[in-house]
Amino acid sequence: MGASGGDNRKRALAVCLTAAFMTGLDVSIVNVALPSIRDGLNASDDGLQWTLSGYALTFGLLLVPAGRLGDARSRRTIFMWGVVLFTLASAACGFAGNMTVLIVARLIQGMAAGMLNPQVSGLIQQMFQGYERGRAFGALGATIGVSTAAGPLIGGALVTVFGADHGWRWVFLVNLPIGAVLLPLAWRLLPRPVTVRRHESMDLVGVLLLGAGIAGLLLPFVQRNQWEGDAKWLLVPAALLTLAGFVVWERYYGREPLVDLALFRKRSYRLGSMIALFYFAGFTGIFFAFTLYLQSGHGYSPLLAGLSITPFALGSASAAVVGGRLVWRAGRRLTAVGLTMVIAGLLATMGATYLVPGQHVGLATALPLLLAGMGSGLVISPNQAITLSEVAPEGGGSAAGVLQTGQRLGSAIGIAAAGSTFFGSLGDGWSTAFRHGLLVVLVSVGIALVAACYDLVRTTMEKRSAAFE
Repeated sequence: MGASGGDNRKRALAVCLTAAFMTGLDVSIVNVALPSIRDGLNASDDGLQWTLSGYALTFGLLLVPAGRLGDARSRRTIFMWGVVLFTLASAACGFAGNMTVLIVARLIQGMAAGMLNPQVSGLIQQMFQGYERGRAFGALGATIGVSTAAGPLIGGALVTVFGADHGWRWVFLVNLPIGAVLLPLAWRLLPRPVTVRRHESMDLVGVLLLGAGIAGLLLPFVQRNQWEGDAKWLLVPAALLTLAGFVVWERYYGREPLVDLALFRKRSYRLGSMIALFYFAGFTGIFFAFTLYLQSGHGYSPLLAGLSITPFALGSASAAVVGGRLVWRAGRRLTAVGLTMVIAGLLATMGATYLVPGQHVGLATALPLLLAGMGSGLVISPNQAITLSEVAPEGGGSAAGVLQTGQRLGSAIGIAAAGSTFFGSLGDGWSTAFRHGLLVVLVSVGIALVAACYDLVRTTMEKRSAAFE
């Protein structure tokens, strides 16, 4: 492809990355605004967690059907509708007069994010090949890592500039100019579909079964304090049965299914999806617990709390770019090394809260969080590149949707699990509550590391076996 074509692809990638940044930012930017939202809208703890987990819930619900629809029709069209809906929902969040409106708007915002994100991965699959695809996914991984990690800093700056009463509203309203710029650029720069299968019908039964299964799996976690008693946990086995029914339906569905189950016969995709699920369960929970610990436990301002997370963002950004360049040579080893670094960094963070338990804890955790962030950058983009490496470009959106559904499930469950442990341990003090929350994160990241090591060992054994034949 000529220079002009290369320039167009770079511009199109920039549009995709901006959308990914915007949706990733809203995973964590709200964290530092939670105390202001609590005061401004008289929010309960459950309402605050719905503001976070509800976004991840609907984000996850739309990823697979939106990815499938983009593959079959037009990734550019679904992308643009996602931008419109995300921008309008952000406006509704910013002008919300009560918690009900805010939560509903956040649910819609999550749906829009679910429409956008699989198109981003699908378009990268479509526009780039080989080494260039690795670099593009490296840039995407850096974007996801930076947006999620920089969210508290940006949110803290907005709350500080606009004040506690109105600053939390600008956490959402900041998306309006981004959306307004993205829409015409997407129309101009994103590639039109090569083929459009307009007569292909959407697998509606599959959509309903998958949606019901995901919702049933997540609701007990996000509603654990609002729904008293243990009966809510009966939804989990019911959801698993529903998802089993979804798998059976997809296997025997006569036309093109919502999810190509053959993907999971590929070890790279199967284990990559598992790593994404468990890593994001820990990754997102870190910011939720840490920002509450600093603000409510030590009286940090939103800006100072955001600055304390910055080392993680810087480490993640720098390492993700490097990871995208090395992934084709290092493969799964890169992911395993990254997960080990995350665990080491989080253990050092826990140690820092013991050694420096007072006001200077944010400074004491800077280097440990930098190490954890560098590890995170070696996990997200390489894992996505490896997981999608054997997927045909025409199915890239659907495959990415399934992968990202695991990430969103992990995010929602991780916030719920870390938050529940955190709030349940407050009687023992803020530092203890934070360390208990980190233990939940460490268990999740540890499971992801086991999966990465298993894949690495199997790959090494297969190579040795092939060498002896």
